Amino acid sequence: MEALERIPTDYVFMLKSSSWYSKMAAWQQHGQGVIDMQTNKASLPVMSVQGKVDHPIMSGNGYRVGYDGYGRIPMATGGIIYNYKIGDSCMGIAGDHIEPGVSLKNPVEKENNALQAFACIGNKAKVISGDAKGKEGYVPGKHGGIDHVMVYFDEETLELMTTEDKVLIKACGQGLKLIDHEEIQLMNIDPALFEGLGIVEEEQGIKIPVVTCVPAYLMGSGLGSATTMLGDYDIMTQDAQANKEFGINELRFGDLVMIKDHDNHNGPHYRRGAVSVGIVVHADSYTSGHGPGLAVIMSSRCGSIEPILDPNANIANYLHIK
Repeated sequence: MEALERIPTDYVFMLKSSSWYSKMAAWQQHGQGVIDMQTNKASLPVMSVQGKVDHPIMSGNGYRVGYDGYGRIPMATGGIIYNYKIGDSCMGIAGDHIEPGVSLKNPVEKENNALQAFACIGNKAKVISGDAKGKEGYVPGKHGGIDHVMVYFDEETLELMTTEDKVLIKACGQGLKLIDHEEIQLMNIDPALFEGLGIVEEEQGIKIPVVTCVPAYLMGSGLGSATTMLGDYDIMTQDAQANKEFGINELRFGDLVMIKDHDNHNGPHYRRGAVSVGIVVHADSYTSGHGPGLAVIMSSRCGSIEPILDPNANIANYLHIK
């Protein structure tokens, strides 16, 4: 990997301990670029979308044959995951495609399509039924294929919830634009969270903190999709040397990751010089061609997004999740 610019260490401390506005002020004091990026956030609608906790499912006898030829009956997607949340490792889990927190789905297909498309990472969510009614959380990701939207709630709230509970999300973010950088397409990200990511604006583009950069050849399941606004696509983890070289073994739910030479304007595909950035939304997988899923939040065909390598580039730090 090429050498990457690093965030000042005292800013990293601020990243962990202060509000979004304080973080931005700290960054500005370092003279590291423009803070008040011009966006169209004032024009974005805020819309209600709703889902129900989706009970885990199992087909047939439950066996899944992995890339190593072994059959397993693993816990997988859906339900409520009590012991993994954003900020925790997404690797080495004894399960397949585990989704942290609460997995939502709307039982009406067209309504679920809207939930998938319009819910954005960082959107606020509220339980509207059951013993946890009124408790609030955040959307940390969405998962294509199984068509889930995941929601983070604190441990106390999770203990009150059941698979019958409903959750309302205030969806906002699709259509967000950088006024001075129209070549960069934004998607799947709440405007407030976007402003809190420590992005540095320059004349020719932007720089964004990420934990690592992965090459195009490691991206697998999800390629060929018409859009990445409905879910994610996976980093393949079947090569141990690549996992070590690109820091994949250290990935956590909520990490920001840069994908080199991939354009995601109209679905993911190889394009030399293009750059995309995604957030880790689900865990590793035993299945060939699969691995941790990235929900894309931005893409540039001309490489006008540059990385700042920062091990703390995780949305748990920006959403104050311990």
